[in-house]
Amino acid sequence: MSSIAHIKPADRIASFQPYFFATLNTKITALKAQNKDVIRLDMGSPDLPPAEHIISALTRAAQRPDTHGYSPNGGTLAYKQAVADYYMNRFEVELNPNTEVLGLIGSKEGLFNLNQVLVNPGDYVLVPDPGYPVYEAGALIAGGQVYKVPLLSSNHFLPDLSAIPSDIASKAKILWLNYPNNPTGAIAPLAFLEEAIEFARQYGVIIGHDCPYVDICFDGYRAPSIMQLHGAKEVAVELNSLSKTYNMAGWRLGMAVGNPEVLRYLHTYKSQMDTSHFGPVYEAGIAALTGDQDWLEGRNAVYQERRDVVVSALRSAGFQVELPPASIYVWARLPENAGDSVTFCREMLDDVYVSTTPGTVYGDYGEGYLRISLVTDTARVREAMQRLVDWVRQRG
Repeated sequence: MSSIAHIKPADRIASFQPYFFATLNTKITALKAQNKDVIRLDMGSPDLPPAEHIISALTRAAQRPDTHGYSPNGGTLAYKQAVADYYMNRFEVELNPNTEVLGLIGSKEGLFNLNQVLVNPGDYVLVPDPGYPVYEAGALIAGGQVYKVPLLSSNHFLPDLSAIPSDIASKAKILWLNYPNNPTGAIAPLAFLEEAIEFARQYGVIIGHDCPYVDICFDGYRAPSIMQLHGAKEVAVELNSLSKTYNMAGWRLGMAVGNPEVLRYLHTYKSQMDTSHFGPVYEAGIAALTGDQDWLEGRNAVYQERRDVVVSALRSAGFQVELPPASIYVWARLPENAGDSVTFCREMLDDVYVSTTPGTVYGDYGEGYLRISLVTDTARVREAMQRLVDWVRQRG
């Protein structure tokens, strides 16, 4: 009986490596097995729970005998209506829940799938650098070509759309934007979003606006939705999530809103690959989106305190860092003579057991930076920053 000695993967994934955090988790698990006190400031997974009324909605629904079958693909109408209500209450944006809202199993699947339904082999996808790795991975797996658009501190980490060659722009299918931004914490003024809409109109590009941090803002700032702007529905799909806003990362619940035609493509694609969500999770999402929002202010105050602790410590250790007005990240330029970001972060983890994310995880223009997440208990953040500061000073 013959056996297959080696099974080759499909060409479209042959060159892909495991996701960075999967590899990091393996290393941290090994350190913890050695009783090392590792403090994680790398992943963006909220440490605080959702509000009690959200959890109660889940448990009440799960106890009913009629909630355990399949749910409608793309979300129940009640959930999609709750998304529309949220957009009206938060942004004064009117959405048709039947055609302009689609439920997602976390916004990450929407980011990946948008590439799959729009990009043909050879099409260009305009990807911010630094940026969330899924934008690029989704484009490449779809057979697209990636054109990196630098996000530079000199331009407040906004892409210079005028610098994109017209021959590239005319072949592009998607322009990825993400504000408030991961990893930089930067924000986009309405004037820039208007410029992006004009760019999309000019070149026939769909804007994929990834905005899971829109409700994590500090110092009185309130981030906008691109859907607030005239003409956005014609050229944009906004992908949002309950993961960060409502501390529901593990619940995997999100939404895509905007251009009805693109949402129809996404819906068709999803109908072939998933069977929607557990019904009670949608019930919890409805409670989150339409229930009391006041508790978010207190949660954001916790993040703001952590942000201030991190920024103060990093500056004292010689990092260059701007105070982010939103998101759950601090993006910091390494001190002079610190070496490359991967080595710096690896050595810090090995020496003082503080885990951060090297900037190159997010692209070539991330070299020389590291990202710190604000989703660890405040006392542990203080301890991590003390370890980091002492370690950097010892290194000279």
